[in-house]
Amino acid sequence: MSGSLYALFAGFMGAAASLSAKLSLGADYMRDMCESGISSWAETHGSTAVCDWLHIPLRLLCAILLFTCNAVMWTFFSKALRHCSSSARATVTTTASNFISSAVLGRLIFGETHAALWWVGISLTLCGLLVLHGSTSQSLPQEEGKKDT
Repeated sequence: MSGSLYALFAGFMGAAASLSAKLSLGADYMRDMCESGISSWAETHGSTAVCDWLHIPLRLLCAILLFTCNAVMWTFFSKALRHCSSSARATVTTTASNFISSAVLGRLIFGETHAALWWVGISLTLCGLLVLHGSTSQSLPQEEGKKDT
């Protein structure tokens, strides 16, 4: 597996960790999701009391996912650093992947939108990433026939 793929996956796992943190520590996301998820069941049975206690284990599960995603993210980031030709390539790829994954997850889970300035910033980051990946690493030519003096 190449270093760039490790970096992409590390960025995605970082975004998943952020999502888990927002769900576990956020206002009442889990309670609202619970209530919207069982609304048809609650109408039939006439009770929404299950969401008063169910959101607590769901928040704990998200907290466990937060630590797990962070551990996996750091593992893949260190593998990306080892396999990429430069640490800048691994870092920029991970950052870009994290930004894009966070935007997609935020849109899917929370319905978030981003301003035009955010899109300009991520476009510049991606252009820099393309330049970085397009450049070839140039090593210094080794001196042949070096004389011992």
